[in-house]
Amino acid sequence: MKLKLSITFVAVALLAAIVLVYIQQAKATDPRNQPADTSVAVEPEPVTLADSRRLLFRNEAPGPDYGRIASVSLSDPLGPRRISQLRCDRFYASAVRGVCLADAPGALPSATLAVVDSSLAVVTRFDVAGIPNRAKLSADGLASWTTFVTGDSYAQSGTFSTRTGIMTPDDVDTNIEDMPLRIGSRPHRAEDVNFWGLTFAGDMNTFYATVSTGNQTYLVKGDIEAWHAEAIRENVECPSLSPDGTRIAFKKRIAQDGARPWREHVLELTTMTEIPLAENRSVDDQAVWLDDFTIAYGLPGGEIWAVPADGSGAPRLVVRHGSSPSVI
Repeated sequence: MKLKLSITFVAVALLAAIVLVYIQQAKATDPRNQPADTSVAVEPEPVTLADSRRLLFRNEAPGPDYGRIASVSLSDPLGPRRISQLRCDRFYASAVRGVCLADAPGALPSATLAVVDSSLAVVTRFDVAGIPNRAKLSADGLASWTTFVTGDSYAQSGTFSTRTGIMTPDDVDTNIEDMPLRIGSRPHRAEDVNFWGLTFAGDMNTFYATVSTGNQTYLVKGDIEAWHAEAIRENVECPSLSPDGTRIAFKKRIAQDGARPWREHVLELTTMTEIPLAENRSVDDQAVWLDDFTIAYGLPGGEIWAVPADGSGAPRLVVRHGSSPSVI
C-alpha cells in the first residue's frame, strides 16, 4: 500500500511540475508579456468609429497592447497608431458599429461575439462555440462570424469543421448549416456541409460565402429572407464583396500542398471572369476592400498588405504588426 501511495504521490508531483513548466512557458511566450516594440509609434487619441478615413486592425506589436484594436490614418498607415482597450482575435467595423470575436477562457474551445458602438463600448455580447476565425459586419447592421469547431461526427482526421452564424436586427442564428443549398441546380444535403467567410451585399438580405462539401469548395449566393443558398462558382474561399457590389476578392486554391496553396483573385460577377492579383505569396485571409480599386489582407508574421484589384502593380506594405483590417 505504501509503495502504491508513493508511486501516486510521485506521479501527481510530476504532473504538477509539467503543468507548472507549461504555464511558465506560455507566460514567457505570450506577446503581451514581451517588452513593448518601441519602433511602433502610438498617439494618445481614442479609437472611435466616428472618425472617417481610418484603417482599423488588431494590434500585433509585442507588449501589453497586443491583441487590442487600433487605428491609423489611411493617408499615413505606417504612421502613429491609436490603441483602444478592446481586445479581439477578429474584428470588423462598418459605419458606426463593430463586431469583435474573441477567445473565451475555459477548458473547451469557445469564444464571445460582441457588437460595439462607435466608442467601442459593448452593446451586445453572447457566447459561441469554437475558435475565432472570421467576422464581418454590414453597413446596415448584419453581422456574421465563423469559428473552427471539433467533435462533429463527420469530421475526419486532417479535416476541419466550422460554425457560421448570422445576426440580424431581429434574430440570431448561431449555425446556418441547416440553410437549404442548391449545387448545379439540384438540392444538396450532406452531413459534411460547412459554411464560412460571409460577406454581405447592401440590401440587408443577400450574402456570399464559401461552402465546402464533398472535398470541394464553392462560392454561394445566399438569401436570408427566403433562407436558401445556391452555388455559383467552384474553388472560391473567403469572399469579400467590393463596395460597388460587382466583384468579389477571394483566395483560390492553386496547389494541394501546404507551402503555397492559395492565390488571391478577383471575380467579376457579371462575366464570372477571374483576375489573378499581383500578390504571389499565399494569402490565408478574408481580404477587405480599401476602396473600389484596392484590396488589403493579412500575411503571416502580423503584417497587412495591399494590392490593386485589377491585377496590375505590386503588393505594398500597409501596416506592420497588424491583422484583421477594416476601413471606416
